[in-house]
Amino acid sequence: MSVLRETPLDLTALITTVTSSERGGIATFLGLVRDHQGGRAVERLEYSAYAPMAEKECDTILAEARTRWPMAQVALEHRVGALAIGDAAVAVAAAAPHRDEAFAACRYVIEEVKRRVPIWKREYYADGSVGWVDPTAAGGSVPSHPEAGRRS
Repeated sequence: MSVLRETPLDLTALITTVTSSERGGIATFLGLVRDHQGGRAVERLEYSAYAPMAEKECDTILAEARTRWPMAQVALEHRVGALAIGDAAVAVAAAAPHRDEAFAACRYVIEEVKRRVPIWKREYYADGSVGWVDPTAAGGSVPSHPEAGRRS
C-alpha cells in the first residue's frame, strides 16, 4: 500500500487494514488542515514530497513500530497536493491486543513521521502571502524544502 495519496484519506478503510480478531484495541490519529498557523489565517495549503524517499522513511517508521510492539499492526497515509481547510492530511491506525500498545504505536508513528519524513507544507495565507513551513521548527530533522527561503 502506498503511504502518499493525492486523493482524500479514508480513515475507516485504514482501520480495516489493521483490524483482526486478536487485536482488541485500535487507536487512530487524524490530522486535519486548520485555518491558522502562527497567528496567521490560512486559506489552503499544499504538501509536496519526493515520494520514493518519503515512502521509504514511512516504511522504516512502520517497521520500527512493529518491532517495538510485535503484536501491533500499524498503517499510515499522508496526503500530497492541494488541500482545503478541514481536509484530512494524515491518518494513522494502530491495532494491538490491548489499548496501551495501540495508543503507543499510533503515537510513535505520527511523532516520527512529523520528525523524520521529508514532506513539506506550503501555506497560502489570507493576506495573499505564501510560505513554506519549516518542518524542523518543531525540533524535527526533516530537510528544508529547496524553495523555503524564497518569497512568492
